[in-house]
Amino acid sequence: MAKPLILVTNDDGITAPGLRALVNYMKELGDVVVVAPDSPQSGMGHAITLDNTLYSQKMQVDFDNGAIEEYSCSGTPADCVKLALQELLERKPDICVSGINHGSNSSINVIYSGTMSAAIEAGIEGVPAIGFSLCDYSWEANFAPCGPYIQKIVRESLENGIPNGVVLNVNVPKTEDNGINGIKVCRQARANWKEKFDKRTNPMGKDYYWLTGEFELLDHGEDTDEWALSQGYISLVPTQFDLTAYHAIQQLNTWDL
Repeated sequence: MAKPLILVTNDDGITAPGLRALVNYMKELGDVVVVAPDSPQSGMGHAITLDNTLYSQKMQVDFDNGAIEEYSCSGTPADCVKLALQELLERKPDICVSGINHGSNSSINVIYSGTMSAAIEAGIEGVPAIGFSLCDYSWEANFAPCGPYIQKIVRESLENGIPNGVVLNVNVPKTEDNGINGIKVCRQARANWKEKFDKRTNPMGKDYYWLTGEFELLDHGEDTDEWALSQGYISLVPTQFDLTAYHAIQQLNTWDL
């Protein structure tokens, strides 16, 4: 039987250590093709390129890493997946994995995540998809402890399938000496960012702003991704891209519309 075709992408850029680690883990499970941004695209969400041209270049970042083909793309993570599925791949991939992101995409962060938007774009196109993130923003983050767990999740997904309309959001805790305690299937914790702007003035007298803020957890349930991560577990949240609030339909139908 043919090996599974695995599309690997991310939002940190094609040379990011997290993506290189993910390619290394995936080469043991199937044939890997990389289509990833040529520069960092963190926080881009599901943006797509409409008014500019897109460029793609076939390249080989790491000759012994295991990918059979690699392409850099000038666009966003969602652009990378669109281009891969419509132009670059000879057949539909069996799964798309995005990451490993340098930093958390748990809770409300999933809304802003380019990592997850790439996975969601694949899911929209009917490709089983998973976004992987490590809760460590360092470029020198240690991805080794999460390798066997990532392989296990992808292997289970290939064997059992991911439910239609669902994309998996997987976050891995930053571990020290205690290691990872296992995997928990969770719900997304309710939280937001308490944001503010740091206003400054450049030498030309023009004001500019840096967005800053603090993560505010509003949900202390023991079935959430934030709780699992705090206890040393990998969180796995089934995420849907149908944003309909079905529970509100009945109430809205009582309005005089």
